[in-house]
Amino acid sequence: MKVALVSVAGLAVFAWPFVTPDAPPQAVVLAIALGAVAVLAFIEVATRGLDSRRFALLAIIAAIDAALRLVLVTGVGGFSPIFFLILVAGYAFGPSFGFLCGATSLLASAVATGGIGPWLPYQVIACGWVGMVAGIAGSWRSSAPGIRDVAILACVGVITGFAFGALLDVWDWTTFYRGTPAFGFIPGEPPLDMFGRFGHFYVATSLVYDSFRAVGNVVVVLVLGAPMIAGLMRLRTRFTFTVARDTAA
Repeated sequence: MKVALVSVAGLAVFAWPFVTPDAPPQAVVLAIALGAVAVLAFIEVATRGLDSRRFALLAIIAAIDAALRLVLVTGVGGFSPIFFLILVAGYAFGPSFGFLCGATSLLASAVATGGIGPWLPYQVIACGWVGMVAGIAGSWRSSAPGIRDVAILACVGVITGFAFGALLDVWDWTTFYRGTPAFGFIPGEPPLDMFGRFGHFYVATSLVYDSFRAVGNVVVVLVLGAPMIAGLMRLRTRFTFTVARDTAA
């Protein structure tokens, strides 16, 4: 899978602090994250997975999410309205489109809100994975979208709501809490002890905040998921065509 190969770069970014004694240079991390997105987009264009119509839809979703984040910023607690369109787009169009949708939406919204900083490459990758997971779940979608699809996407919204926050906490923990007593990150610590420390850190700092994101995702999907999934599936049908060979004598 194309997006799986690109995700290896993302995993390298998050795993870097665990295999080297020093935090990764921010310029290198940003280059890896943006390079991964660019490579996936190039592959999709080259293989015609991202044609002009899908590219236009990608740009529209990114612009809408940027506007939503500009107006509402983070919403209530950790909830952000930008995740809804990423979830439904990935569910309807597949993992690669979902990854690109999440990554570009986060980039556009960061530019719109001035949220550009050392956290950006990690957010780009994590948000891309949100769309990718929704796209993987979309392999079980119904031919006629209904309650089952909404239920599946709501479950994805819960999982990714917590997972996105946990991934960002990995960066926060390894960068700003390196060597800190109690539940800080201790390089070279045994894996089980390290996992326990991170668990304490996550529960103490982010669990409640991320719960707002997870619950918010579910609420929006339950309210708006059915019509949005149906609408995007109709667009997918219109975007798809088959070239038939002329067999006339």
